[in-house]
Amino acid sequence: MTREEKLKKIQELQAEIASLMSAVQQEDKSLRTDESWPPKTFYWWYHITTGSILGGIGAVVSLFFNVIGSVLFDKHPFELIRVFMTFPMGESAFTSESDVILIIGIILYIVTGSFYGIIFEIIIAKYFKSSNRMQRIVVAIAISLGIWIINFYGIISWLQPMLSGGNWILSSIPFWVAALTHLVFGLTMVFIGEWGHFEATDYKRQAMVRSEGM
Repeated sequence: MTREEKLKKIQELQAEIASLMSAVQQEDKSLRTDESWPPKTFYWWYHITTGSILGGIGAVVSLFFNVIGSVLFDKHPFELIRVFMTFPMGESAFTSESDVILIIGIILYIVTGSFYGIIFEIIIAKYFKSSNRMQRIVVAIAISLGIWIINFYGIISWLQPMLSGGNWILSSIPFWVAALTHLVFGLTMVFIGEWGHFEATDYKRQAMVRSEGM
């Protein structure tokens, strides 16, 4: 290969490298301007997932609060779960000594909390994201009492008698205990809600800053 051929080959390779570098830069640019990220509207799936997780934690906290109260009033530690299980089992839930039934009841209670956690998370994250903590506390109290009233007096008051022939949930749980249990859940959601805070726009911006600084 002559000197001229070698120089020509080098020029061709340099042109190919430049072309490849340009293609890579265009790909990087397209990734940074991906229209699907960050989400342009409310990030529903993220808040649904976060709400279910935080709601489960809130249910555990409210159950722990109720266990302490039951012990102080000389009742079964899991009296709330026994009453909760009258919905599928009827009055036999009060006399059952099965640990399996108790565990199932706790799981169902936590799952119910996860469902309500989604409601809390979506309402607060969508409509009260910029509110301060005190404002979110007021909102959480309103939501908690609303859920309690709708559940107990709008649904359970007629549904349990129709399905099980009794109204043990309303008759066995004092109204103030039910209200406090819901309030503890709602306030827990406010204080642990910051754990699930995530802004997709900020995340993308920070990632781009880091990549540009490399």
